[in-house]
Amino acid sequence: MSDNRQSLSDLANLTGQQAPAAAPQASAPQVDGTEAPAASVEPPRPTMPLRAQEIDAYGRAYATGRRKDAVARVWIKPGSGKITINGRDQEVYFARPTLRLVINQPFGVADRNGQYDVICTVKGGGLSGQAGAVKHGISQALTRYEPILRAPVKAAGFLTRDSRAVERKKYGKAKARRSFQFSKR
Repeated sequence: MSDNRQSLSDLANLTGQQAPAAAPQASAPQVDGTEAPAASVEPPRPTMPLRAQEIDAYGRAYATGRRKDAVARVWIKPGSGKITINGRDQEVYFARPTLRLVINQPFGVADRNGQYDVICTVKGGGLSGQAGAVKHGISQALTRYEPILRAPVKAAGFLTRDSRAVERKKYGKAKARRSFQFSKR
């Protein structure tokens, strides 16, 4: 087997460009006994380009949110902070305060409380799954309206679809894993 090692200078010969400088070595002692300062040249880190703002003709951003069996279609636009779900106010549709708290989490993380109106239609699942779906949809729509908010919303974990769902029932079992009661006699 032939030894096929290549260096940066070999790569430069292939491309016809000058080889990049090697990484700075540790500072070596000079003749007078002092150490020369090491050149701390840090390569510039590429910054992620901002995504394009996605707004429809009515000035709204749209996104779909999902959780368990619930699917929420969410539109947001600048406004007074009114949240409408299936034609009803959020206090009427989600009577439990914990569910309303879940829905408002993306606005709290992004420091945009009361700045956007939300219109949402949600189907499937129960109230808890629907609240999670609305939260996911609001987070997605918020990052489409203001792409700069993607970093804090993503860091909070709101852009990731929560894939946990109910495990299916198996044959020969009472539920997914629960066995029927064993009778010895």
